Amino acid sequence: MSAAVSTPGGANPLLQDWTAPFGLPPFDALDPAHFRPAFEAAMQAHRDELAAIGASAEAPSFENTVAAFDRSGRLLARIDAVFYNLTASHTSASLQAVQREMAGPLAAHDNAVYMDAALFARLDALHARRAELGLEPEQLRLLERVHLDFVRAGARLQGAAQKRYAEVMEELAALTTRFAQNVLHDEASFRLELKTEADLAGLPGFVRAAARQAAADRGLDGHVVTLSRSLVVPFLTYSERRDLREAAWRAWVSRGEHAGEHDNREVARDILRLRREQASLHGQACYADYALADTMAGRQAAVQQLLGEVWPRALDAVARERAALEEVKAAAGVPGTIEAWDWRYWAEKVRQQRYAVDDAEVKPYFALENVVAAAFDCAGRLFGLQFVRRADLPVYHPDVHAYEVRDAAGTAIGVFLQDNFARPSKRSGAWMSPLRWQSRNAPDGGAELPVILNNNNFAKGEPGRPTLLSMDDVRTLFHEFGHGLHGLLSSVRYARLSGTQVLRDFVELPSQLFEHWATVPEVLARHARHVDTGAPIPEDLVRRLEAARRFNQGYETVRYCASAIVDMAVHALPDAEPPADLCAFEAELMATQGLPAAVGMNHRLVHFQHLFSSSGYAAGYYVYLWAEVLDADGYDAFVEAGSPFDTQVAAALKRHIYSAGNSQEPGAAYAAFRGRAPTVRPLLEKRGLLAAEPA
Repeated sequence: MSAAVSTPGGANPLLQDWTAPFGLPPFDALDPAHFRPAFEAAMQAHRDELAAIGASAEAPSFENTVAAFDRSGRLLARIDAVFYNLTASHTSASLQAVQREMAGPLAAHDNAVYMDAALFARLDALHARRAELGLEPEQLRLLERVHLDFVRAGARLQGAAQKRYAEVMEELAALTTRFAQNVLHDEASFRLELKTEADLAGLPGFVRAAARQAAADRGLDGHVVTLSRSLVVPFLTYSERRDLREAAWRAWVSRGEHAGEHDNREVARDILRLRREQASLHGQACYADYALADTMAGRQAAVQQLLGEVWPRALDAVARERAALEEVKAAAGVPGTIEAWDWRYWAEKVRQQRYAVDDAEVKPYFALENVVAAAFDCAGRLFGLQFVRRADLPVYHPDVHAYEVRDAAGTAIGVFLQDNFARPSKRSGAWMSPLRWQSRNAPDGGAELPVILNNNNFAKGEPGRPTLLSMDDVRTLFHEFGHGLHGLLSSVRYARLSGTQVLRDFVELPSQLFEHWATVPEVLARHARHVDTGAPIPEDLVRRLEAARRFNQGYETVRYCASAIVDMAVHALPDAEPPADLCAFEAELMATQGLPAAVGMNHRLVHFQHLFSSSGYAAGYYVYLWAEVLDADGYDAFVEAGSPFDTQVAAALKRHIYSAGNSQEPGAAYAAFRGRAPTVRPLLEKRGLLAAEPA
């Protein structure tokens, strides 16, 4: 690897051979100043590789064109992966400046790759003759996917249309970067200081501890509530100070909606305007049609049918839940209307009365380290994996734990990095990302082991005390770990087909499916141990947790579906100009849909990072519900087999879902695992939406 590029600090470590075990990055040697010259060198190297493929005097073949394209750009890919992870997980003002500076050039490079006429001509010729080439199934899948990647990136466009398409993509890259940085600014800037004992009224010990640690992390005394979900949600659930609940709630839902340089309202409109133009250049009536063309759903009608199955049932469930909340509130002698900042507070009162389940009783059984051990144990029992802590592996922050992942025979199959805690330098949410995809098509002809990261945003416990997780946090950890397993267990030849690089309404299946094991009774009996006594979680508490499983699911389902409906609606508009006031559009749409104001949405457009920090989930937030149809139906395979660890079902799951990547059409992959297509009934049963049963 070239070391020709230097920076003020000497040779650029991003362009050196990485000599750490498993080829991990030298995080401690990296500086923001290294990235621009490294990107420039890596982009040039990639263009040189592609130019050689396109200019080859040999007739195009799968090996000299498609497989060669899959091998290209490895230097750029590894630099980009490190950069993406740092800007999401541990950013700084200097890194953010580089991110803004490089958004356009990186998008321009992608345009140059996918609009390379000579390269596309070779791919197009192979694609036209694909049935005659005698390709293996995975080779055929790669050819079809790469060809479609080029087409969807504008390779078929000509002249002025292709030039304009390239401009649109570069403008979008700059805007989505700006949108994400604006949200992070609003999240990092907010703090609600709890200065007196009266401010802390109602907060159990674990919330007080998290707020105390959040204050300490910011160099403050006392207690602070931030907009980290793992802190703001418990505060809204337990605080007896209605005025402070309202202040926290308003800050949470208004991220991105503050006048000034960090206002996302016009940024989102600009993104929507450009996406509409992007779709038009592809001959599509709206961006939703363009986005859905490469999904399992395929068209808007299929998405609307699924949402139409769930939305009215969820509204009915919310009405039943609200009646229960009103009853408890009236019994407490509290007047007034339940507002959005009240719902979680009164829902917790109902939960404690109806199911005798209180997070203050539950959380001591879910110390973070025990939940991690439970996830690893399930991966071992299902798939034969071992996670060996490696303190010698380089990481980018002291909170990150690194593991060598081994199969049942003790052979290393990858590296897993887990970064669990919220901090001001990390964006909100939870996600999986690769530092390297698994493949057997490396430039040197060998294999590449995956390096996979999980990021969560749990509120850290006090020094010397374990971090305690809510059941929502436990499910989040298992969810992201399911994505991680999808990357770690990948066993394909080609990097483009590796891991989670599947159709986006399939990508949530492995993650949501793995959530089921978080509450398996035998898993709880083994790993849910009291943080102070070590005693196993009482069977009676497990039964109460199971009985409460469907509690407040109407609320959660409505909030999710509301965001999915708004996403689809705003991206389905045929007009070249987006609504003049996105917040008014959102409010009017939700009013017509019957969304109760006291319930609200998971994400409003002005801070909806799934949609506007990239295009990954644009016109695609529905995918969690789509995948839940698959995961509820898929977990039933274990139920029908009589064990959550049935070896035959687990082997089929590993082979057809977790290890297959994008090597097979997802509907066929699911049918190969399950023996049939999925049905929606298990989803409705799981969420308690089949009948008018008590909340």
